[in-house]
Amino acid sequence: MTEPLVLANGVTRRFRHGDGVTNAVLPASFTVRDGDRIALIGASGSGKSTLVHLMAGLDQPSEGALCWPALGPRTSLRPEQVGVVFQTPSLIPTLSVLENVELPLLLAGREAYDAALAALGVVGLATLADKLPDDLSGGQAQRVAIARALAVCPRLILADEPTGQLDQATAALVVDGLLAFVSSSNAALVVATHDRTIANRMNTTWIMEHGNLHVAPAEAVA
Repeated sequence: MTEPLVLANGVTRRFRHGDGVTNAVLPASFTVRDGDRIALIGASGSGKSTLVHLMAGLDQPSEGALCWPALGPRTSLRPEQVGVVFQTPSLIPTLSVLENVELPLLLAGREAYDAALAALGVVGLATLADKLPDDLSGGQAQRVAIARALAVCPRLILADEPTGQLDQATAALVVDGLLAFVSSSNAALVVATHDRTIANRMNTTWIMEHGNLHVAPAEAVA
C-alpha cells in the first residue's frame, strides 16, 4: 500500500477571541489515500472549512500530529500536489478566464495553454476562455476556480462547498467532471458539503458535528 497523502492523529484546532475559545476541530484522526472519494458533510459552522484548511496545510493544528507522508513536509506543499477549491473563487480580475487557470501552471514552470483549456472543458467553460472574471456569474466564476485547481493535476483535491453557488443541474455536471478527473488520475478527492446529493456520489462519508469528526473505524489512522 502506498503512503497516505494525509495522516492525522488527534488533530485539534482552537481559535482564541478575547477571553473565549472556539473549538473548531476537536481531536480528529484520519487518513486520506490515493483514489479516495470522501464527502465531508455537516452544517455551516461545524468545522468543515477549518478541517479542509488543515488538510491543505494552510493552517496548523493547535494539538495533535498532521503530516503528508506521500507529499513531503507542510512547507513544501505545492498546488500540483494539493489543489484547493475555496468557497469564494478569488480570481484575478485583470486576467482572462484562461489566464487565471494557466497561472498555477506557469508558476510551476509547465506548459499551460492546453492543460488550462482542457480543465475549463471539464467544468464546461472552454467557450468563456477569453472573458474577464467581471463578465461571469458567481457560479461560472466558481467553476473557473475548480478548473484552476484541476489544471495542475494534483494528487489531492480539497473542495470546500464547490457547488454552493451552482444550480442543481450545473452542480451535477461539475461533480461529473471532478469524478471523471480523479478517476483518470487516481487523485484523492475530499468535498466539504452540506448537500447529501453530492455526498451520495462519493465512496466514503465523514460527518462533522460541532467540531467532532466521525470517521468509520476502517478509515481511521492506519
